[in-house]
Amino acid sequence: MSPIYKVTVRKNRDGISETIIDATSRDRWGRPLEHMALNAEIRKAIHEGARRIMIDGVLGQRYIASAAKAKDLYVGIRGTPGNDLGAFLDGPTLEVFGNAQDMTGNTMSSGRIVIHGNAWDVTGLSLRGGRILVRGSSGFRVGIHMKEFGEDRPAIVIGGSTGDYLGEYMAGGNVLVLGDGVPENESPVGSFVGTGIHGGCIFVRGKVEKHQLGMGASISDLTDDDKILLEELISDFEKSFETKVERDWSKIVKIKPLSSRPFTGRFDSTPIWN
Repeated sequence: MSPIYKVTVRKNRDGISETIIDATSRDRWGRPLEHMALNAEIRKAIHEGARRIMIDGVLGQRYIASAAKAKDLYVGIRGTPGNDLGAFLDGPTLEVFGNAQDMTGNTMSSGRIVIHGNAWDVTGLSLRGGRILVRGSSGFRVGIHMKEFGEDRPAIVIGGSTGDYLGEYMAGGNVLVLGDGVPENESPVGSFVGTGIHGGCIFVRGKVEKHQLGMGASISDLTDDDKILLEELISDFEKSFETKVERDWSKIVKIKPLSSRPFTGRFDSTPIWN
């Protein structure tokens, strides 16, 4: 038997109408509400005009708010959402009061995802626009295949550390790793940073050595424009998490592409049909 969930509409302390989806109940085997049922309820609330939705008791449900497009929509999540949180998101704001699992913001076009805990592997996969802010750390392959077009420049800000292959195959946008809580003699990023990068920039506050860079990546000096961008990203991070971040540009390492074609000359040009 599927868990029973409750949906209520009430005014919050600011007098704003809020739809509450209570998904805390479990079935007789301890399993949470099925992800399709939860997402159906979210879509129903949006269709009926809800612009502020709070979800309680989330436990691994996938695809929460995927493909949502209302730019004035806010979805708050208490618990741990599953993979593909906010996939194909185009405008809304999602806020997680806990941790998130893999592929947060997959192919997101615009909007904001704010995570007060950690976000695991492949955060920001194929991000096209919008912004992802993570108070804690993230896993492997953060920002892989990020792209930008015109004025749509996506950004990911990680408060702690990341694993290997940060910014792999990046084609645009910006990733900032603040290294909060990482000792000065350690690096807040793993190996193969920027492998195949051919657009965009990675900024790391802390130690990054050349042997950590992937093919196609290089270390460069900060420009005045970089400092303006970093100030805006850090200010947004501070406001989102009610914290303070030290401003010391000398501690920030900029990683950018060596060229727009990082693998030129590295493949066998012999036609396979001969």
